[in-house]
Amino acid sequence: MGGMDRIRLARVAVNWLAEPGNWAAYRMVATDGPVRALERMVDGDVPDPGLRTAVAARLGVGDPYAVADAAAERAGRLGARIVVPGDDEWPGHVGDLTRLALDTERRVDRETAPPLCLWVRGRLDLAGTLDRAVAVVGARAASAYGLHVAGELGFGLAERGWAVVSGGAFGIDAAAHRAALNADGPTVAVLACGLDRPYPVGNTALFDRIADTGLLVSEWLPGQEPLRHRFLIRNRVIAAVTAGTVLVEAAARSGATQTMRRALGIGRRAMVVPGPVTSAMSVGCHELLRDHPDARLVTGVPHVLEEVGRIGADLAPVARAPEQPRDLLDDQAAQLLEALPRRGSIGLDSLAARAGVDVRTAMRKAARLEQLGFVVRRDDGYALAPKPRGSAPSGDRPA
Repeated sequence: MGGMDRIRLARVAVNWLAEPGNWAAYRMVATDGPVRALERMVDGDVPDPGLRTAVAARLGVGDPYAVADAAAERAGRLGARIVVPGDDEWPGHVGDLTRLALDTERRVDRETAPPLCLWVRGRLDLAGTLDRAVAVVGARAASAYGLHVAGELGFGLAERGWAVVSGGAFGIDAAAHRAALNADGPTVAVLACGLDRPYPVGNTALFDRIADTGLLVSEWLPGQEPLRHRFLIRNRVIAAVTAGTVLVEAAARSGATQTMRRALGIGRRAMVVPGPVTSAMSVGCHELLRDHPDARLVTGVPHVLEEVGRIGADLAPVARAPEQPRDLLDDQAAQLLEALPRRGSIGLDSLAARAGVDVRTAMRKAARLEQLGFVVRRDDGYALAPKPRGSAPSGDRPA
């Protein structure tokens, strides 16, 4: 290894020895630089006992320099590239992971250090694509409701120029990716395995489409398997490279809820789609809303854009019922309309008394009601206008 390649491939080798997210390895690289950190690891000069054990185990099965070289060659055949800090397309906001601290003793919740390098497949610029990006995540065993919502979000965000980021899994992830592709927008799949071993295999055609027009991203070397713990470690990257994460559906024990906790932990916008209270696939969503005051309930693209878009420029429209003819009436006209009997006519004086207005006002408002088609004038006074057959006018009242 020589020149910049030496530094780049040293990061790859350290990543292989330590596994992504390892804080001890990250600190060694930050302190000594990747080349010196790798040399120390190979020499056994590793202060952290856990990392020392992991490095020794990997050194027993391979030479890290040779592994890094082979991985680079394999990536080249795949059409993939290595992106490292300092490159123009490095997504610098992954550095926010330095302030992520989860209150748990699980290993996957401790391995939250920023990535040392990323493998990327696709023609788009990584940093530029992620500059305006939203993660859409959720259950693999999604309901028809969840798939519909994920599709609406993915299509709407992509249509408005936002990259849709997810993990490529069945269910919500795949629905969001496909919708973004259908909108001819960018989508990014962050994988928990080598780029040449995308998981699940059933989504291979989807991954090929993403590689053609979007990006496939992974911290793991080509050839590495999708082990269970890697998915949870991967989720911190999904949270960090986006402006916010939307949770569409999630059971009580869902990996997608862990992505949300990581987003909350680094101050990203955390958004949750509510679901039926009878659905097991919405339990995780509702619990997040109950437990985390900073999580925001969203029901569609306008709400999401209000959270992640420009301040004052991407406000969601206020939800309103469809405008009804009665909305055109002021209070006195509405009082007069309510005072009309359901059947028969009523004189103007009696109508004014029932409505509690003076006769002059009653005369003026009755003319307005007649103009709008609410009432008809007869010889003996005013009456409600006949309803068209089969309709229920907005002026109708309970009998």
